[in-house]
Amino acid sequence: MTIIADVLTWLDDLDLWAQWVVGLILTLVALGIFQIIFKKIILDFVKKTSFDWDDKLYKPVSKRGYIFLSIVGIQTTMKWVHGDGHSLVLSFEPFFQASYILLSTSLVSVSLKVMVPVVMDKFSESSSVTVSGSNSLVIFLLRAVAWFGGLYLAFSELGIELFGVLASLAVFSLIIGLAMQQTLGNIVNSFMLALDQPFEVGDRIEVEGNLGSVVSVGILSTKILTHEENLVVIPNNSLVNSTVINHARGGGDGKGRRISLVQDIGVGYSEDIDHVKYTILKLMRECPYVIAKPEPRVLLTELGDFSKVFRMFGWVEDYSDEYVARDWLLKNLDERFGIEGIEIPYPKSVEIKGAESPSVDSSNKKASIRKAKLHMVREDKQLEKERSKAKDKIEKINEKLKDPDLNPKVKFGLEEDLRELQNILGMFEAGED
Repeated sequence: MTIIADVLTWLDDLDLWAQWVVGLILTLVALGIFQIIFKKIILDFVKKTSFDWDDKLYKPVSKRGYIFLSIVGIQTTMKWVHGDGHSLVLSFEPFFQASYILLSTSLVSVSLKVMVPVVMDKFSESSSVTVSGSNSLVIFLLRAVAWFGGLYLAFSELGIELFGVLASLAVFSLIIGLAMQQTLGNIVNSFMLALDQPFEVGDRIEVEGNLGSVVSVGILSTKILTHEENLVVIPNNSLVNSTVINHARGGGDGKGRRISLVQDIGVGYSEDIDHVKYTILKLMRECPYVIAKPEPRVLLTELGDFSKVFRMFGWVEDYSDEYVARDWLLKNLDERFGIEGIEIPYPKSVEIKGAESPSVDSSNKKASIRKAKLHMVREDKQLEKERSKAKDKIEKINEKLKDPDLNPKVKFGLEEDLRELQNILGMFEAGED
């Protein structure tokens, strides 16, 4: 104890500048110890846990810890060097208190940002109806309340009345608001688009006759790029009040996603249905742009005035290939129908004598029809089996989604599978309608 007392006496007898140096050195030592504890003990513990929220909190908490220790070190050194009643210490005291309040507010704000989604996902029911972006809105409101309270307390420590400042700015804000009404409306609507998320960058959307890919969503406008490489700039005010058709959902990484390819083909009433369906289906499976899963389908959708109308259903992996795929299919269908002897009817008002088109051997066509009928029997059975399996899977997934303790990642995967199955089932039912 005598040694410690002697050291303290020696420190008190040092010059002011020397005492400041000692205080700063001790602060740096404290920061070093804090860093060792955080990196060697707390970080190892965080890495071992299976939670994501502690990984997200580690960095902001450690940064604020360093700032807190630095301020405490400076304040303690100042009190030791000059004494508690010194005018310099008293004049800086409100700034230190305000700093502690702002640091605490910042820590609460970050914690809310990380923890609110975890808590809401934990206690939300899988069967309940949720609004896209509701988590973001709740987080924004809670953080706004935390910051307002923190700033109010910090300004109070500095002798500034926050409500008085806000009142003095009210008239100025009103003038600015009236002058920038359209601009502010665009900004507010950009926030609403972020909450509702009707589309993402990379999706193909149609707005008021403009069809193209979303290239950016800004605070004032949304930009889409058309097939003609024209950049269409749509103010967010107009976008919110318009009907938006999202043709290719899921381009959040900026890349195009698959899109359904639907095409109607009419043939003469003399043509055999199975022969036509098998010819089209075989060609769709040969198309390099049409993906194998979900499988392409051909369904009879209409008995028109002049033709039987068949509808082709397929999926193109990237919507930028849609028109190339359609061109490939129509070109090869025309050639294949000519080989198979399948007639595409058209109205005739005048018969003009000319060179006769090469006739198709009737025996070969009958053989093709018999072969097509056998194949289509198998195809129809497979189609019915797939529909039954899809319905069974949808029922099972819906049962699993009712579990309130379902892991969020598992829930997300099941919802993706459910949408996939509903798309496939909807395609079949649309064809039947």
